[in-house]
Parts: sequence; C-alpha cells; structure tokens
Amino acid sequence: MKIRFVGTRISRVLVGTALVVSGAGCAASSGGHAVAAAGRSDAAGGRGTVVSVTPVVRMSRAQVRDYLGGEGLASPRPRGGVNGFKVLYRTVSATGRPTVASGVVVLPSGATGALQAVSFTHGTHAGRSTAGSVAADGQSRIAAVYYAAAGYAGVAPDYLGLGEGPGAHPYLDAASEASASLDMLRAARDVVARQGRGLDRRVLVTGFSQGGQAAMALGRQLQSGTDPYLRLGALAPISGTYDLRRAQLPASLRAQRSLDSRVSAFNLAYATVAWNRFHHLYKTPSEVFQAPYDTTAERLFDGSHDESDIFPQLPASPEELLTPRYLNWLKHPSGALLRAIRAADGTCDWAPDVPVRLYGASGDEQVTFDNTRNCVRALRAHGTRPQVVDYGTGAGTDHFATLHRALPDTLRWFQTRA
Repeated sequence: MKIRFVGTRISRVLVGTALVVSGAGCAASSGGHAVAAAGRSDAAGGRGTVVSVTPVVRMSRAQVRDYLGGEGLASPRPRGGVNGFKVLYRTVSATGRPTVASGVVVLPSGATGALQAVSFTHGTHAGRSTAGSVAADGQSRIAAVYYAAAGYAGVAPDYLGLGEGPGAHPYLDAASEASASLDMLRAARDVVARQGRGLDRRVLVTGFSQGGQAAMALGRQLQSGTDPYLRLGALAPISGTYDLRRAQLPASLRAQRSLDSRVSAFNLAYATVAWNRFHHLYKTPSEVFQAPYDTTAERLFDGSHDESDIFPQLPASPEELLTPRYLNWLKHPSGALLRAIRAADGTCDWAPDVPVRLYGASGDEQVTFDNTRNCVRALRAHGTRPQVVDYGTGAGTDHFATLHRALPDTLRWFQTRA
C-alpha cells in the first residue's frame, strides 16, 4: 500500500528487515557499532568533521533490485550491490552556532577508483524518525541507494533537527539547508576515504520538493567556492518550492485553488511554527491558529510526530486552521513574516555555470508548477538557459509521481554529464 504523505517517503513501508537494518543504535550485520571516521579529526571540530559512522545498509545486487523494485524504481537495473552508512557530522545551526547533524552515505560495493557524488536533498519531513539516516524506507535513503546502485556515491543529508540532529528543524530555511548539505558532502569525503576511495570534486545535485529549494541553495554554495575542493557539476532539482511569496503561498490561499487544501494546511502550520522560533511571528499561538489548533499545533511539530500522526489532527483547509488576521498577513507579508519568507526564497536568483534541468508537473497538487516557472524566469534573467521537464497534467503527474518519474530521468541525465 502506497504512502502519500507530504515528502515523508517515496512510497510504501519496506517489509523485511533482512535487507536493511536501521534506526538509532542499530547497524548492519557487518559490524553493528559506530566507528570514528578517518580523515578530519574530531579534535579539529571543523564543519564537515565526521563524529561517527554507523553501517546501516548492506545489499547484494539482487537485494538492491528487490528493494528499489518495491518502490517502483525498477529501471535502470542496478549495476551491483551497495553499502551505506549513517553519518553524524559537525555543522552550524540556523543561527550560526556549532551543532551536529546526520545523514546517509551509500556507496557501490566491489568497485575501485574515484566516485562522483550525487547529493539528494529530501522533501518535507515533520518527524525525526522518517529521515533517511534512520528509516529504511526514508525517501532520501531510497534515493541514495538508487544512485549508488548506478555507480555513484549517494549522499543525503537529514538537515538540521531531523534524524539524529538536536533541536528543532528550521523548516524552509534555505541557508541552513545549504550549510547542512554542504557539510554533509564534506563528511562524505571522509566516509569515502575510509573505504579506500576518492571523491570527484564535481558534485551532481538534485532534490525534491523542499529539497528542490535546498538543491538550488546548495548548488549556489558549491559554485561560489565555499568549499575549497568541492564544485558544482550539474543541477537537477525536482518540484521545488522556489518561490513562496509569489507562487506557493498565493496558490495555497487562493479561493479557487488547484492545490490540495489539506496539504496546504499542513505546510502552513509547519512553516508557521518553525518560522516563529527564529523570526518571532507571534507571542501566543492563538494569534495565528484558530481554536482548538492553537493548543496543539506547536506540539505536533516538535519533531516527535510524523505525518501519519499530524494529518488527522489538522483541519481540511488553511481557512479552518488559521486566524483571519494571519491569513491576511500571509497574503500581504510584511515585517517578521516577510523576513521569514525571504529566508526561503531567492534560491534561483543566480547564474549557474553548469548544465541545469528542472523537473516538475503542471498537474502537481501540492507544489504549484508556478514555482518552477518563476525559477526559470529568475535563472534566465541572469543569463542561464535551463532545460525544463514538465510531466504535464492528468494521471501520473501528482506530486509524488514527479519524484518517481524524475529519479530515473535525473540519473540518465547525470550519466550524460560524465
């Protein structure tokens, strides 16, 4: 049975832990204990320094085929088996303070030589336990296995406050998405070195939904030379929320809207709670949430609940969830709210000097395709000519269908970049 909650997983819950053992404190049969990584020393404490590495994936080629096939990813066929690791590494918080974050690195087994990394940044997660470093069926775990099975190093950050990272997740904060993702790539270099391999400096970057926004922000950091070694190789985000102010928010609040109103209510609740932590939108929840949700919203988004817990406790539309005053503020943002939105937007306001291809569907019921259209306009204004893949409308064009369709398409496109 397929799961279709917002950005949590690609599809169903994987049955049969013989293939993958995951979760806090668990490891694959190859060892079962966390080990310190070679490379940067913990004493140095620099960003991207590896704190621990725990094996979480060991699959033969046949097991990879079964695992991915169960997720609707039967093509291209895997080249071989994979080994994957949960990585805890040093990074910075949304306010610039030292912290740690987690993610997953999956490598092709048996081969030798240097690997090229594919960075996959995941869609919206509300619960820590659904992150790819923890959950065997986590969206980013599946994507990392998929790319690794094709011969790449699959690198997937959990972001701040998800997986085993402390604190709350700063949802839709582009800067911290980029910093956590870049530091995850730095940590991945050490993980790859432990396996006797090298990592190509050119990183292939993709991501889905919230992760599409994160991919654009990460790409900009890589191109700017923030890391002295890593560079952007190609950019292929999927169904990203690139323009909250002029695309996603208006589509979510429009009277005759094409977006799923229940999903819009979830996204707005999550964003509001997260933004308040850093931008101080309200003093009491009743200023933005109607009763009875003013007494429950903050608790629902504390990281201990996933979408299956949250959705039944939220109403069917933003109008039932949010106060009239706050709805009007969302339609005409100013002050603290505008600052919060600007912290998410602008990820397309630059000029990539590598091939760019944006994937999405004009029939998407969760993230309006106007996000992609506006991103293309911004990139073109800077002289970039991105390619666009629009899966259209009708059957097979809903939000999660774009991910299922785009993963094989991004892989094939990346293979032409070699």
